[in-house]
Amino acid sequence: MSGFGATGAPVAPVIDGWTHIRTGKVRDLYSNGDGEILLVASDRISAFDWVLPTEIPNKGAILTQLSLFWFELLGDIVPNHIVSDNTPDSVIDRAVIVQPLEMYQIECVARGYLTGSGLAEYKSDGAVCGNTLPEGLVDGSKLDEAIFTPATKAEIGDHDINIDFDKSAQIVGRDTAEELRELSLKLYETAADYAITRGIILADTKFEFGANSEGSIIWGDEALTPDSSRFWELESWSPGKSQPSFDKQYLRDWLTSTGWDKKSPPPDLPDEIIEKTAARYEEAFERITGQKF
Repeated sequence: MSGFGATGAPVAPVIDGWTHIRTGKVRDLYSNGDGEILLVASDRISAFDWVLPTEIPNKGAILTQLSLFWFELLGDIVPNHIVSDNTPDSVIDRAVIVQPLEMYQIECVARGYLTGSGLAEYKSDGAVCGNTLPEGLVDGSKLDEAIFTPATKAEIGDHDINIDFDKSAQIVGRDTAEELRELSLKLYETAADYAITRGIILADTKFEFGANSEGSIIWGDEALTPDSSRFWELESWSPGKSQPSFDKQYLRDWLTSTGWDKKSPPPDLPDEIIEKTAARYEEAFERITGQKF
């Protein structure tokens, strides 16, 4: 889809009738001047805060279609930003028309298992984002109950930073922070219960919310995709080690193995890594939805 310019920066495609607004790590946003936003998921993939120079075939379509599945499944918990999936032919299946939102400036992360940055924080002080946890937990441990672990939002090239609830309340207001926490945990717990029936563990996930023109909280961005979530195979789950996942962990592991310093532009991905990463995204979609991609 979008491709890259001479400097290596992502370049959004031109779409008739729509004006390009912004390009993120994966998505391109457009306006039609009538109060609607065209949200296009590209095949770009990011890792370690870099947008990689190689795209993953069909990734954008998988993210979009999986998000639509979850938005519909969980629609009785909180309204979402979807207006229509009737989009221009050039971006069919990988784009949606959404309502504009004033996005809250925190990432709403819910965790039911301990891993990643949460594990690192736990090892340091026995807590994650102010949530004190029992002693003796290891990589992959299931938590007694899901926890809300918000983070700051980062621009391309910057890091999200984990924060505690009080800090999130300072950013968005305490009443809003409490509502976002409640919604995040309800969405996570409902989605995790469903995923288990598909043989998949939803270890953690990130939600983004915004306020619409009436001030109501709306679920925006993407919904429970391999880009925003950790999906593990239930049958092979074994705490105490890194879990095989249906996301870009395979790609991250390869990048680490190359000796790349994560400070200079990342290397091109070999065909094998592209194909295996694409296969993981496709398998996640098919396992969760029960549909062939």
